[in-house]
Amino acid sequence: MKTDMNWQQLAAPTVVTDTTPSFFGELVQETLALTRRLFIQLQRRPSSLVAGIIQPVMWLVLFGALFQNAPKGLFGSTTNYGEFLAAGVIVFTAFAGALNAGLPVMFDREFGFLNRLLVAPLASRFSIVFASAIFIISQSLLQAAVIVAAAAFLGAGLPDVAGLSAIALIVLLLALGVTAISLGLAFALPGHIELIAVIFITNLPLLFASTALAPLSFMPGWLQVIATLNPLSYAIEPIRYLYLHSTWGLNDVVMHAFWGDVTFGGALLVLVGFAVVALLSIQPQLRRTLA
Repeated sequence: MKTDMNWQQLAAPTVVTDTTPSFFGELVQETLALTRRLFIQLQRRPSSLVAGIIQPVMWLVLFGALFQNAPKGLFGSTTNYGEFLAAGVIVFTAFAGALNAGLPVMFDREFGFLNRLLVAPLASRFSIVFASAIFIISQSLLQAAVIVAAAAFLGAGLPDVAGLSAIALIVLLLALGVTAISLGLAFALPGHIELIAVIFITNLPLLFASTALAPLSFMPGWLQVIATLNPLSYAIEPIRYLYLHSTWGLNDVVMHAFWGDVTFGGALLVLVGFAVVALLSIQPQLRRTLA
């Protein structure tokens, strides 16, 4: 009887449960863990986030007061410079934050933590890049929300729900493209000094060579050409249109470039193209570093 039971047990089919997590599951788990690490660092040192919120709010207050008595028509159909400036502050804050995205990666390189990650049995080393992108984009969206609320409090008004969603999409696309470039530089440049130098050289020129602080009609001809080639202008003008118009559509003209009119939808397509080109341009560098 005992022998029969043993044979029955041996003959019974064995059900093997595959407990090995899938590649996608491991990638998500690694990305979330690395993203959590960045948020813990931010929680321990919140000064960068606080400064990134206080500074643009100060811009809204001080610049709004500075141009309070500007001649009518200087800033288009509005006499409220805060209403005109809000779009520029939202976009430039997201741009500046995304441009700094490579600094944590660069410091990890210099302190040796990145080398530990590269030799760890990760499902994909690209989780390092994904975590940085998620962290920076989340921070940019939070800063944009605070600026929108501050601008509304200062009298600039508040777009409708669809308009707020469009602002979030624009900030996401711009932050994604600039973050990709910054991360590519973090892996390509030799140290954080060089990366900070690139940030300083890039930051203010792109601000003043855009429509953040003044309309195109206020600029000299050569600067108008540069401003219409600047990706920041294609993020600023749609958001500004949302602030200055109660109704809007994808076919509405938001900017008069030197080659023709730019519609709301056209500006979004430019931002999508900018993000795609930025992501594709860093692929060779990421493969050399993370492969």
